[in-house]
Order: sequence, then C-alpha cells, then structure tokens
Amino acid sequence: MSKNIASRACARRSCILAGVGLEFLVGAADALAHGFAGSRFFPATPTTDDPFVADEMSLPTVTRMPGSADVPAVRELDVGIDVAKRILPNLGIGFGQSWIHRGQADMFRHEGFGNLSANIKYQFFASPEHEALASIGLDVDIGGTGAKRVGAERFTSYTPTLFFGKGFGDLPESQPWLRPFALTGVLGYQLPSSRKSSTTTVDPDSGALSLDVERHPDKLVWGGSLQYSLIYLQSQVRDIGLPRPFDRLIPLVEFSFQTPTTIGFGQKTTGSFNPGVIWSGQYCQIAIEAIIPVNHASGQNVGALAQLHFYLDDLFSGSWLGGPLFGK
Repeated sequence: MSKNIASRACARRSCILAGVGLEFLVGAADALAHGFAGSRFFPATPTTDDPFVADEMSLPTVTRMPGSADVPAVRELDVGIDVAKRILPNLGIGFGQSWIHRGQADMFRHEGFGNLSANIKYQFFASPEHEALASIGLDVDIGGTGAKRVGAERFTSYTPTLFFGKGFGDLPESQPWLRPFALTGVLGYQLPSSRKSSTTTVDPDSGALSLDVERHPDKLVWGGSLQYSLIYLQSQVRDIGLPRPFDRLIPLVEFSFQTPTTIGFGQKTTGSFNPGVIWSGQYCQIAIEAIIPVNHASGQNVGALAQLHFYLDDLFSGSWLGGPLFGK
C-alpha cells in the first residue's frame, strides 16, 4: 500500500516539473477521472476541442504554422495557454491567449499577443455503455484585445458549436482490434460581428490616399479526430505486454477545416490534417502533431505542434481547483 502511494506522489511531482521529459512522467497510475465515458478515456485533443467538460490547462501549446501562400511566405510561431474550469458538473467556461511571432524574409518581423478567446460549454449527453459524449458550446474570439501587427482582428467572432465523441468499444468481441478506435468531432458556425473592415493607406510617392476593404464571411467550422487508444487495448481488450511509455500512447489524426458560406466570398475550404500521438498519464499528457495543409491556400510546407496539458481535476481532486464550483 505504501509503495503505491509513493508511486502516485512521484507521478504528481513529475507532471508539475514536466520539463525533465517523458521518461520521468511515466510513473502514473492507471485510474483516470478525466474525460471518461464508461471505460473509454478521451484525451484532450490539441487542435479540435474536447467533447466533455473538465478542469484542465494547456501550458504551453507551441505551434509552428505552415508558411502562408505569400511569396516569400509569412512564417508564424504561436505559444499559447488555455484554461478551462467547471462552474457546474456539466457546465464549464474557458479562456485562451497566445503570444505570436510573425515574419516574412527580409521584409518584417512582428511580435505580440493575439486576441483573447473565451468559451462556455454544456455537456448534455453521456452514454457509458456506448462510450459516447456530446456537448454544445459558444466560442468567442474577442476582437481588439490583441496586437494588430500580428494579425489580431479588430472584430469579434462568435461560433456556436456542437461537440461529440464515440468510442468503438461496443463492437462485437469478434472484432477486438477495432474496439480501441474512437472518433471525436466538432461542427460550428462562425459569425463575425463585422462583415467588412477598411484601412486607409498613403502612397509614399504621390501622397494619394487609398481605401482597402477586407471582407469577413460567415464560416462553417468543422473537424475532429480518429484515435487508436493503446491504453484501451491494454486494459479493455487484450494485454499485449506493451512496455512503458508505449502502453500509454494514443496515436491519432486530427482534421480541422473552415468553409466560407457567405455568397460572394467563394467556397474555398482551408484547413489541415494533423497526424500525431498523445502520451497520457494520470495528471497530465503530452501531444505532438504535424500540421499538413490541405491545399495551397491553407499554407506551404508542413508545420508542427507540441502541447503539455494538465488534468486539473485529477491534480487537485477534492479542491475548488479540481472540481465544479457549485453542485458538487
């Protein structure tokens, strides 16, 4: 008994001091309380939002975006933090902020904070026997709260969204290798507070004024992930003897797209496929993904993402930091 308690304490300290690397994080116990539907554990996916409500924090999320379609390409590096907190057991709020570095070869380099984002989410459905979850929410990108020099918009965007998750663990026992699969998805509709903005520029030679008008369409925002949980395989299907840290891995492919829907803006869908892997312990997880643009308008080359994510409801279980503020 004392040996098990010492192991849990070691895991807690390792996650708080996570910079020492993955091998020092592996000593986590198997009993997880974060993101479950029955026996199915849904990790926090770094590109698309979760289908559940939880107390959690991503610190940091480091993203090297694919180069833009400009010539030469605009390069961007984002370092972000996201925090989510349950107000009621099935109702939570969240906030996010990013520091952005943007540059174009021999032309400009700009740094600053992007717009503050906020959201509210309500989990209205859970089916443990079918490993299914569903939530609805509203994401708000608050215009004017970030630096214009790094591309932060002056207008606010509102995105009502549906989130869902479904594990395949209820498939027949005759299909054991398919049961570790899970699918998550998001479907939202982005509404800008202003459908156009204008900027006045001065020609440096003639001194003439020109008016540039940028239009902002409504967008269908959609995506999700396909996951294969080795945690589920080992614990719920068949123990194939995977050693640490491989027994805690969840390989996945995320996909994230935006399609303009306003007439007159064209219907060019942009987005990316993000293959990667998540390692999940009891108190935190580490995610690494590539960012592959789906077309030239989505970017050039391949970007990358790395995230350290903390399960606050497991780290601080029993306190207000790790549980709903009301209705415990």
